[in-house]
Amino acid sequence: MHNASPGDAISPSRSHQGPSRRLTSARESGAKSAPEGTPGTRGGLRLLGWDLDTDSDISDITGLPQESLTDSFRHLTQQGPLSEPIVERLIQSIQEFFNGDLQSELEKLTFLRSLSSLSQALPYAETVGAFIHSHIGDIVHILNSLYRQTLQAFSEMLQSLVVKDPHLENLDTIFKQMDPWLQSTKDHERERAAVSMAKVLKCSSRHLSLKLPLQFQRLGRLVALMALLCGDPVKEVAEEAAEGTHYLLHITLRLKYVTHDKKNHPSLRRAMKKCQELLELYSINQFYSCPFKIAQVFEVFLNSNELCQFVMTVLGGLKSLKHPCTQKSAGELLITLVKNAESRFEKVPEIMGVICARLSIISQPRVRQQIINTVSLFISRPKYTDIVISHLLCHPVPYDRHLAELWRTLDVKLPSTTWILWRLLRKLQKCHNAPTHEKMAYMAVAATHALYEVFVGNRLRAATFRLFPQLLMTLLIQIHHSIGLTMSDVAIPSGLYTEQEMSSQVTPLCFAIQATKTLLLRTLCWQEFNIMEKNKGWTLLEGKDGHLQGISLLANALLERNHLFANKIMYLLVPLLNRGNDKHKLTSAGFFVELLQSPVARRLPSIYSIARLKDWLHHGNNVFKTLALKGLHYLTRHQEMREGIKSLLPCIVDLLCETNEKIVLLAIQILLQLVETMDFTTLTAMMKTLFSLFGDVRPDVHRFSMTLFGASIKSVKYTDKKGIENQVLDSLVPLLLYSQDENDAVAEESRQVLIICAQFLKWKLPQEVYCKDPWYIRCGKVGKVCKFFGKKCKGKVNLVAQTLMFSKNAKLPIRRAAVLFAGLLLKYVDHSELRMKGTDWIEKDLRDLLCDPEPSLSIIASQALFQVPEAGTEQDPRQTVCGLRKLMGCLST
Repeated sequence: MHNASPGDAISPSRSHQGPSRRLTSARESGAKSAPEGTPGTRGGLRLLGWDLDTDSDISDITGLPQESLTDSFRHLTQQGPLSEPIVERLIQSIQEFFNGDLQSELEKLTFLRSLSSLSQALPYAETVGAFIHSHIGDIVHILNSLYRQTLQAFSEMLQSLVVKDPHLENLDTIFKQMDPWLQSTKDHERERAAVSMAKVLKCSSRHLSLKLPLQFQRLGRLVALMALLCGDPVKEVAEEAAEGTHYLLHITLRLKYVTHDKKNHPSLRRAMKKCQELLELYSINQFYSCPFKIAQVFEVFLNSNELCQFVMTVLGGLKSLKHPCTQKSAGELLITLVKNAESRFEKVPEIMGVICARLSIISQPRVRQQIINTVSLFISRPKYTDIVISHLLCHPVPYDRHLAELWRTLDVKLPSTTWILWRLLRKLQKCHNAPTHEKMAYMAVAATHALYEVFVGNRLRAATFRLFPQLLMTLLIQIHHSIGLTMSDVAIPSGLYTEQEMSSQVTPLCFAIQATKTLLLRTLCWQEFNIMEKNKGWTLLEGKDGHLQGISLLANALLERNHLFANKIMYLLVPLLNRGNDKHKLTSAGFFVELLQSPVARRLPSIYSIARLKDWLHHGNNVFKTLALKGLHYLTRHQEMREGIKSLLPCIVDLLCETNEKIVLLAIQILLQLVETMDFTTLTAMMKTLFSLFGDVRPDVHRFSMTLFGASIKSVKYTDKKGIENQVLDSLVPLLLYSQDENDAVAEESRQVLIICAQFLKWKLPQEVYCKDPWYIRCGKVGKVCKFFGKKCKGKVNLVAQTLMFSKNAKLPIRRAAVLFAGLLLKYVDHSELRMKGTDWIEKDLRDLLCDPEPSLSIIASQALFQVPEAGTEQDPRQTVCGLRKLMGCLST
């Protein structure tokens, strides 16, 4: 038979049970031996210095034979079946105990030894079975009595131990032994442990010695266990725990009174007053039947370490899947204590770790919400905000459904929402200061995903609206940093993904895009979201080359649909434009520049707008130059800003020589806005540069350079007209020839600028100049144009030379127009002037074109050769023959 332990004894409160039930209980309690270090017989007696594991300890008890009970059992088993005389003696010995009481320890052990020995003969001795069957009631009655006596003896032993050594350290040791039993999953074990602990606490409250030093290392844990037991589903356990808690409160009051710091005497008085008020508020029965009320009372006396013990113990109660009510009690205790203890906790990361681990096993919605509310309380207190956020971010992404639920259902009071969201945002912002060549911090990915979950839950809605500018810009910067990265490019903490593989579809970029979309939707930016989708804005944002274009699209959408948000972002970006790495600066600059279109931009001091853009004009990165020009272009729309931009005109004019087409076009657009304010020196320098761009291979540069040239002519003051007259005359032939360009927009712009030039020179151009048909099919009209220029212009040989330069142009229509115009213009050249310069250079250029693979050009060139006049009024016959030979040679080719 198993050695009975006090933990297995039947408590007085259950002594009314019938024989059959008491036997069943006895068998159940004897099914397993007590765990080591628990308040069973051996563990309990160890507290008194006894150890039943050794024969010598048993022999020390007066009256016992030298052979131990264990050795006796072993001896009987080894000798095989019992003889009939021995069986009869055992039966007779047991019958003698039926008529009397078991008084001495020797009699009790003798009875147990005889009964155990007799049970060995059950398989083969019919008399033994008959005897036990006929006397089962007596046997169970005696065993039940022994159990009650054992429990009583155990309780008395513990109480005598307390009386003998009434120091708190001894109570601490006793509780250490009782701890596993108080948390047992078996009802009868918890009940007996609760009975024993209640009696120990009662005895301690009467005999406790409070001499210094006082050491009670597990007070917080003991309070938590007793509070959990007060909500136990077994009524007897709850009642015993309530009684024990009553005495534990008395012990705690006395302990805290003795150990409190004399300087903090007012705080102790306040705690005592609060405790008294709470005790007066509830009746004793009501008080001890509500675990959360216990937490309210004890909380005022527990220090930070004891509070942590309390919380960790209560969190352990969440593992009780067998008794849902225990989970419920744990949830109430936890939320009550954290709510009342405010900022007196230590080891918050450990607490968060246990909470996150327990979420997956809590199925009751109310308890889950209480646990999440506990996290909400911790995170809303500034002292713990960063600690809690950092711990929650140290989990694998994407978060599992339990952690996602926690982020989504945070229940925080309105004043704290902005603080929490701001601290989470700062976790992400700090990651953007790292050099771009290093791996992305895992914190950046985790914080981005956490923001997404918070936006989905929408519990921090007010804070999301309030921090929208910071949130949007930070997420856009995160998108820029994430382009082209996979999770292998992230500095993942070691061991984070030991039990699961990372999907290839999970990338930092997908989290950033997801969070940005959700932010727009939660802040009611439906129109902006729609604009991004329609114009493939999200795809642009994700691309390395299109990112800034996507930024521009979103900024303009906000500017169009939500002025308030747009203006807030503009003011936010002013101090941030020079912070962070290049990706950080580019994204911020791209958004800021688009917002300069807003009328509010005129209120910005020059140091934050024009001066900043001037710095970017000298940046080595062409992207910054482009953004600077774009920003200046927007600012020129505000009349108040133009005066400040004028000082940048020489720098902008220099940018016309850039190879980057976008830079040149933006510079032209700015100069078009400011051309009327230019001084004459800058204007003439710009016109020379623009003239060099006529015929540029970039059609838009070609076209808009002519546009700006025309605008420059219009802006010249009357007193300065003579200074640019030669430039205007030099531009006539190029403009006339480019009116034949294959690009209709370029050709039309050439004609328009020709009109401006004619007005400047006070000429009236023939209508044939505006003819849109190709010249080679309307030679008559071209002749009239040549005649006009032949009459108006001086130095016609120079005009021919200028025209023939275009015979080498890459575009066929321009080459063809140049040869045709030169040939017809030769009719109006002064012979004396031509004779001085000779005609060989003209003939050479035209003869080279005779071999051109384009028939129309070679034919026009051959016709032009006939127009080359002979030098002098009298022709030398030899020269004529030579000329004919040349012509025949040309024609033969």
